[in-house]
Formats: sequence, structure tokens, C-alpha cells
Amino acid sequence: MTIILKNKETLQIKEFKFKCCIGKNGLTKNKIEGDKKTPKGVFSLGILYYRKNRNIKPITKIKCVPISKKMGWCNDLKNKKFYNKLIKIDKKIKHEKLYRNDYKYDYLLPVNYNTKKTILGKGSAIFIHLSKNYKPTAGCIAIQKKDFLILLKLINKKTKLKIA
Repeated sequence: MTIILKNKETLQIKEFKFKCCIGKNGLTKNKIEGDKKTPKGVFSLGILYYRKNRNIKPITKIKCVPISKKMGWCNDLKNKKFYNKLIKIDKKIKHEKLYRNDYKYDYLLPVNYNTKKTILGKGSAIFIHLSKNYKPTAGCIAIQKKDFLILLKLINKKTKLKIA
């Protein structure tokens, strides 16, 4: 099963089409940290992270992990060991907080981009996350919560994401 980014504002899986938004500066084959572009390619997805204090565990076939206040995603260009990985927040390591005050990471699916043989500076923290207003992202794909919950019912751990 494949989720396909049909264009800059449509995500499709089976017969379901969801309005979405992508990186502010469009798509790229040559992603660079901070370029606000969504990487092109075919990727697997990670496990689902969700805010247990705001949402019930969703109906899905993939593994679900509650987000804690100590969870971050390393985007530190000086940290080869943890770059583009889930980390326990450390003030010495630059990171994206997963436990946010806004709603965007209430449900979060990491896109397995630059995760095997990670290359520093090629981009990190590429997720499918929530959006209310479809404002462009920093490189992620974002959809509304109701659509995210439908998507979670359709996917499994073998599902791929195709961004062309």
C-alpha cells in the first residue's frame, strides 16, 4: 500500500484524497537542512507518536507511542550520533520538541527520510503531522486531524509514502 503525494496539496491512499500542505519552498531531490523543502522519493514510515493527554490511542495497525515532555528529534548538524533521530531532550543538542503547546504534533508519523546511513545536513525531522489552516511547513506534510485519523486506519507498517 502506498500513500502518494499527488500534487502540492493532495495526498492520496486508495480512493481517499486528503487536502494537505508541504514545505514552503516546494519539493526537492536535494534536501538540505533548513531549506523548507519536502524531499522527493519513496519512503517507509516510522511508528506513530501521539499526545496521550489530548487524544485517545487511535485505531491503527502500526505501533503507537505516547509523546512525553522529554522527547525531541535531533536536528543538530554537529551531532553525527543522534542527527535525525528521536532523542531524550538534552540542552546541549539542538532538537525539535515533540511535546508542543500547539496541536501540530498531537499525531506525528516520521517519514523515514535520511534515516539509514544518515548524512549530516541532508535534512531531519520530516514528518506527516497535523494542520488546521494548510499553511506551508518547514518540509513536512501536514493534514487535518480528521483526515489523519482516517489515514491511520488505512496504513500498516509496510505502507510507503511516494513524493514525486
